[in-house]
Amino acid sequence: MVNEPGGHGGPNPRLVDSSIGRESSKVSSRCSKGLLSPERHERLREKIRRRMESGDKWFSLEFFPPRIAEGAPAFISLLDELGAGGPLFIDVTWHLAGDPGSDKETSSMKIASIAMNYCGLETVLHMTCCCQSQEKITRHLHKAKRLGLKNILALKGDPVADHLKDKEGGFHHAVDLVKHIRSEFGDYFDIGVAGYPKGHPDAGSFEADLKFLKEKVSAGADFIITQLFFEADTFFHFVKACSEIGITCPILPGIFLIQNYHSLQQLVKLSKLEVPQQIKDVIEPIKDNNAAICNYGIHQAVSLCQELLASGLVPGLHFYTMNRKEAAIEVLKRLGMWTENPRRFLPWAVSAHPRRRKEDVRPIFWAYRPKSYIYRTQEWDEFPNGRWASSYPPAFGELQDDFPTYLKSKSPKEELLKMWGEELTSEESVFEVFTHYLSGEPNRSGCTVTCLPWNNKPLAVETSLKEKLLRVNRRGVLTINSQPNINGQPSSHPVVGWGPSGGYVFQKAYLEFFTSRQTMEALQQVLKKYELRVNYHIVNVKGETITNAPELQPNAVTWGIFPGREVIQPTVVDPVSFMFWKDEAFALWIKQWGKLYDKESPSREIIQYIHDNYFLVNLVDNDFPLDSCLWQVIEDTFELLSRPPRNDRQTEAT
Repeated sequence: MVNEPGGHGGPNPRLVDSSIGRESSKVSSRCSKGLLSPERHERLREKIRRRMESGDKWFSLEFFPPRIAEGAPAFISLLDELGAGGPLFIDVTWHLAGDPGSDKETSSMKIASIAMNYCGLETVLHMTCCCQSQEKITRHLHKAKRLGLKNILALKGDPVADHLKDKEGGFHHAVDLVKHIRSEFGDYFDIGVAGYPKGHPDAGSFEADLKFLKEKVSAGADFIITQLFFEADTFFHFVKACSEIGITCPILPGIFLIQNYHSLQQLVKLSKLEVPQQIKDVIEPIKDNNAAICNYGIHQAVSLCQELLASGLVPGLHFYTMNRKEAAIEVLKRLGMWTENPRRFLPWAVSAHPRRRKEDVRPIFWAYRPKSYIYRTQEWDEFPNGRWASSYPPAFGELQDDFPTYLKSKSPKEELLKMWGEELTSEESVFEVFTHYLSGEPNRSGCTVTCLPWNNKPLAVETSLKEKLLRVNRRGVLTINSQPNINGQPSSHPVVGWGPSGGYVFQKAYLEFFTSRQTMEALQQVLKKYELRVNYHIVNVKGETITNAPELQPNAVTWGIFPGREVIQPTVVDPVSFMFWKDEAFALWIKQWGKLYDKESPSREIIQYIHDNYFLVNLVDNDFPLDSCLWQVIEDTFELLSRPPRNDRQTEAT
């Protein structure tokens, strides 16, 4: 079959040394022929150029970092939600007062790195040069390069209270920053600069500002993003004037979404722009009605964008989101630019980090925690490409006692308690949490369970699979990962499809769950009947493992066949990686659920008991062309558990 070493398993399960796989060794990988998605390997300027040549319309989004660390998880969730709509890139603003180049969870540098690496978004980092030394700016640029960031929006910036004086030897204008980047870093960075459709207020005249813009482009800028404007003719005049003085790079119109009266007033004050009288006439009477202003802002933005797109002068639209999603999504949907189900390169969330662009194989265990997988493999020198060819990957990074911001739940403690139980009375109380998560129905407190420690998003499963999952979870088989068998569905399938057009995708049925020792022991007995069909791994928190996987070889559970390419196997069940995953999976019981309760409370003791005594199990049905047998395996286990216990005489008689 596709991965013969994974096979159907040998006849005898083995107890495996829990220390296996702890030693570091180098990944052995082989390049697959043909790129799964050329776009993953393109520079931003190449992506823009290709979209312009094809006539495809696209959009990009601007964000500013959260002000406090507690807001970071919700902000990263915002990036994920808006990133799902298919922006060509996002950009992150730079504020001197916020220590933007530091390692703080709210710094511009950190947020841009997270957006690129963990959210898979092509990311542009703003960088200003006002009131900063050349040495400090150079350090920031080197750090951006080390982090894998490849795009800079070079700006002069505005001085803040603590940085009012220009630094000796520093830069006074954005053109100086562009020249410095090209001088120090050559062609490594793609560089954007700001354009002002009505001229910069400090330039003296519109014509003088155009000359400054031309200097920035001549110094090495690759594209221009404009300051906000309210009328399409303002942009058309600007583009025409740019063309007349020889500016030929792409010019992206900056679109401001009017969402409330206060934000409009603030932005106008900062940008020194005049709001057209016709907009004032509409907004002034409703300035205290945020809903009405937002509705008007959506209508105004859609009309402006439609006029811009119809002109043929606009390659894409750049939206100033103000870190709000509703208006941006609504405008993009009305324009037909929001992608509800963007085509997936691979069946898992990709990273946009340059070092990971050839990565196309991962273990299935982190399917619902891709950011954690990226975090734990960030120090690898290379990433599997073509095959997970070795069963001994480099050691996974350890999770610290306190999870990084991007791995934390966006829900506050009070909300998690309402979902997961303010007071647990038994193991069955935990079973109920899982079933309410699967069903989507409110729990006893009237709260909808939208996440679990192993999956931070609501679960969307088809009805037939949901009923099966509900049945087993009610009886203490607590599922945290599963996939159905797929036998040759088109790669364009809206649910299971991935990869280039014209291909076919395949999956082996997979089920992963926690369960009690009693259920595990019954399951072991049942699995003897399925030995030639089902591969399994069973492990407890101590690392004591039972498996029938032959020689600890990886087993491909997802693969695709595409025109002109080798078979792609992006998802595997790897026994060695499973041992690293089990550490994380068990730790989540305590670090995300148990810690909600007081240490001596009954609720904490119940979670601790499950952590200490339950087993983590994964099952693979290798006969993917047939209906999955995994549900029958579980049903047989329940049937065995329901039998009355046999006494000694019955045992001797048999």
